[in-house]
Amino acid sequence: MSEPPADDPVIAAVSALPPLREVIAAHDLAAKRSLGQNFLLDLNLTRRIARSAGDLTEGTVVEIGPGPGGLTRALLLEGAREVVAVERDDRSVAALAGLVGVSGGRLRIVADDAMKIDAAAIGAAPRRIVANLPYNIATRLITGWLAQGTVYQSIVVMVQKEVAARLASGPGSKDYGRLSVFCQWLATVEPLFDVPPRAFTPAPKVTSTVVRLIPRAAPAFPAEQSALEAVTAAAFAQRRKMLRASLRGIGGEALLVQAGIEPTARPEDLELETFCRLARTYAERSGA
Repeated sequence: MSEPPADDPVIAAVSALPPLREVIAAHDLAAKRSLGQNFLLDLNLTRRIARSAGDLTEGTVVEIGPGPGGLTRALLLEGAREVVAVERDDRSVAALAGLVGVSGGRLRIVADDAMKIDAAAIGAAPRRIVANLPYNIATRLITGWLAQGTVYQSIVVMVQKEVAARLASGPGSKDYGRLSVFCQWLATVEPLFDVPPRAFTPAPKVTSTVVRLIPRAAPAFPAEQSALEAVTAAAFAQRRKMLRASLRGIGGEALLVQAGIEPTARPEDLELETFCRLARTYAERSGA
């Protein structure tokens, strides 16, 4: 991993900026619940998140919801060659102007809604997502990015701890579900470390977890996405029931027997590979 040069003028300029609390006060940047905002101001933590994304000296880092710029500063301090920060809050866009001014052209702000833009069209490859995601849109963003294949070299995001558990859990866990299957089908998922509520302003009611996802060059096992989504949606909609009951609407016991799966199994019993086999069988039956 390349280290930023010690005499980098951008690092010196970013280090000399006013503390984030002063920036927040100057721009009346109280966090908005409607935007899912919780600001992370601890530079030690934000730099740890930035380092988790690997070598930032090549390609583009896409940050979602930078707010006053705590993580954005950390990315620049860790030597990011180019940071594109997507921010829909006009107050935050104004607050980031000082950071843009000292970034030496390495920071660009896109004033838009992350749910409406194509992040893959931003900046040069290799692209990395690094973000403290708004809780209310985190899973939709993550699944959308993963569905784009290897557009992103890595995705390092902070989410609610319970969401991180759902992303990473395997069979036998109460957290194992549709999100686990879909994300692990398309990426390796690694929870890195927890961040307590007190680290944020304002403090949320839940603990957060930083997670690293590395998109796979190809899905872990062959399956059509629409078929995998159909079988997991049906299976986990009634997760306490046996699969022969929960899958009744899409083939039930006949589907399971054809796929070589025990009809009395429950969805949390099935490995990722088994769900993909079930999806292939469902697709074959649906196309017949």
